[in-house]
Amino acid sequence: MKRRDFIKSGAVAGTAAVATGAAITSAPAIAQSKTELTIVSTWPRDFPGLGISAQRLAARITELSEGKIATEYFAAGERVGAFDVFDEVAAGNSQAYIAADYYWKGKHPGFAYFTAVPFGMTTPEWNAWIKFKDGQALWDELSGEFGLKAIACGATGAQMGGWFNKEIESADDLKGLKMRIPGLGGDVMAKLGASPVSLPGGQIYENLVSGAIDATEWVGPYNDYFMKFYEAAKYYYSPGMHEPGGGLAFGMNAEWWNKRSKWEQAIITAACYEEHAAQPEEAIANNGLYLARMVDDHGVELRSFNDDIYDSFGEASAEVFEETRDHSELAAKINDSYQAALREMGAYLKLAEIGFSNQRNRVLDI
Repeated sequence: MKRRDFIKSGAVAGTAAVATGAAITSAPAIAQSKTELTIVSTWPRDFPGLGISAQRLAARITELSEGKIATEYFAAGERVGAFDVFDEVAAGNSQAYIAADYYWKGKHPGFAYFTAVPFGMTTPEWNAWIKFKDGQALWDELSGEFGLKAIACGATGAQMGGWFNKEIESADDLKGLKMRIPGLGGDVMAKLGASPVSLPGGQIYENLVSGAIDATEWVGPYNDYFMKFYEAAKYYYSPGMHEPGGGLAFGMNAEWWNKRSKWEQAIITAACYEEHAAQPEEAIANNGLYLARMVDDHGVELRSFNDDIYDSFGEASAEVFEETRDHSELAAKINDSYQAALREMGAYLKLAEIGFSNQRNRVLDI
């Protein structure tokens, strides 16, 4: 090889090496770039069930993204108050909240349908409506009016009817009762003469013990056991008409969400859906155990609402739904989609899952 050719080829190789080196050098800089995600929650830190689920989700987003999405989680009261998380995220001060969206029904009653409504969908039914019918599109439309984007991130399953400091033998026994119960379920109780109170989870116990409230709903035995409601209320009622599913929301600032890459959006969605499945499964796995502990170790008395009370719930619910429809065109659209899907899916499930479980429990004497 001639010296001139050698120098030329060497220069090309050297240039390639420099270029390659530059690419190698710059690659870590790209890999190290992070998206900051501040999350605020309505639940206290290390709160059994709901709070632990929220913390698990925040950590999982960072884990799935291999640190590319760096989450910072604030429990209720650590950055803003529990019921201030909606405005915090809508304003863009934080990027996401974890909450039950029915807390925001004062802003728009349509939000109730994206947690739970009386005589509504169970968790599998709600999932089907959200993912495969109109649910997510309607949620996007409603949340979008407030500058938000929401994804399902948890569910409680069918909830208990609540804790009461006296037996409830007729709808008349609800009159004058001060009960912590949010959402449209609270509106139903108001129709029957009760006084619904909306309290963050971390404030329920102290209000029940002090007598500031006479009754409360929360979730189910697994969550309720650690709240120690049995120290203040003796009677534990089922089934709950107010929250047959209890879906939770990962509500994000819409402008922030829209600026995320498809990969980032996919990571966040996958983490939310993973936790959305895990939370009700965890509750199902533990509810029976903790119910037995409350009854056997703490003297809790199980009661069931009788048919007459349930009929009263049903009549009041029908009034509440009509009033909700009258709020706005969007509220009516959400309600009508929800109710139509509920009846379509419920008719089939009555034959399949429900029909089977009723016969299974009869044969196995469960």
